[in-house]
Amino acid sequence: MAAKTGPRIGGLLNATLGNAAELIIVIIAVRAGQLSLVSASIIGSILGNILLVLGAAILLGGIKFGVQRFDREQAGLDATMLFLAAIAIAVPSLFNAAIEPDFIKVESLSLATSAVMLAIYVASIGYMLFGREPDPQKAGPAAPPPEHDGPHWSVPVSLGVLAVSVAAIAMLSEFLVGAVEPVTEQLGFSAFFVGIILIPIIGNVAEHVVAVEVALKNHMELSLNIALGSSLQIALFVAPLIVLISPLLGHPFPLEFNHFELIALSAASIIGALVAMDGKSNWLEGAMLLAVYLILGIAFFFLPNML
Repeated sequence: MAAKTGPRIGGLLNATLGNAAELIIVIIAVRAGQLSLVSASIIGSILGNILLVLGAAILLGGIKFGVQRFDREQAGLDATMLFLAAIAIAVPSLFNAAIEPDFIKVESLSLATSAVMLAIYVASIGYMLFGREPDPQKAGPAAPPPEHDGPHWSVPVSLGVLAVSVAAIAMLSEFLVGAVEPVTEQLGFSAFFVGIILIPIIGNVAEHVVAVEVALKNHMELSLNIALGSSLQIALFVAPLIVLISPLLGHPFPLEFNHFELIALSAASIIGALVAMDGKSNWLEGAMLLAVYLILGIAFFFLPNML
C-alpha cells in the first residue's frame, strides 16, 4: 500500500495500521479496568516511536548513507505537533496536582481536552494531505522511487490481508493483557516496566521494522513520517479516543499521568524535535535518540511498581 501512495499517505497508513494493535490493546485493558497499564502503554508507545524507532532508523540509515535528508517544513510541523501533544497530555495531570483531588473535574477536563486534541489531529491530517506541497529545496535531493521487493498485491488484496491481521491482533491482545501479571511474577519485572517498555515494543513491532527498512533504502522522509506520525497519532488520536469511549467501557480513563512519565514525554519531544527540525539526519543523531531511550528504560526498570 505504501509503495503505491507515496511517503505522506504511506507513512500515515503505516502509522495507522501499526497503531491498530496499540488501540486494541488499550481498549481491552480499559475494559479490564487496568487504567494505569493504559497510561503507561500510551506514554511508552510515544517514547518508543520517537526514540527507539526513529533512533534505530536514523542510526542504521546514517551508517549506510551518511547524511539523509527529508522535508524540513513537514518535519518542523511534526515537531510543533509533538510539543502540542505533550502540553495537552500534561495539562489534566498538572491541573489535578494544583488543586484538591477531584476526579469529576479531572475527568471533565480530560474529555474537553480530548475533543480539542482530536480536532487538531484531523486538521493536521487535512493539511498534510491537501494543504501544502513539499518544497524540493527544503527537502534536499529527491530520492529514487521506493523499490518494492515483496509481492505486488492489488489494493483489495492488501486491504483484505490487513483486515485479517487486525482481527488476529484483536484475539492475541486479549492474551497479552491477561499475561501481564504472570510475566511480572515469572521475570521479576514491575508491571509498570512491562506497560511502558515491553507492551509498546510488542504492539508496534510491525511499524518498527518498516521504518528501519525504508531508512535503509534511503527513504528517510517515509521513515520519519512513520515514526513521528505514529507517536502523534498515539498522542492526539488514540489517547483522546480512549478517554472519550472509556465511560462506555465501564471505566472512565482520565488523561492523568505520573510525574516521571510526563518528564520522559517532555524530554523525548524536545530531543525528537531538535533532531527533525533541520531537515537532515546522521548516524550520531540516531545514536543519541537510542541513548535517551536506553537511559529512560533503565530508570523505568529501577522504578518501584507504579501500577
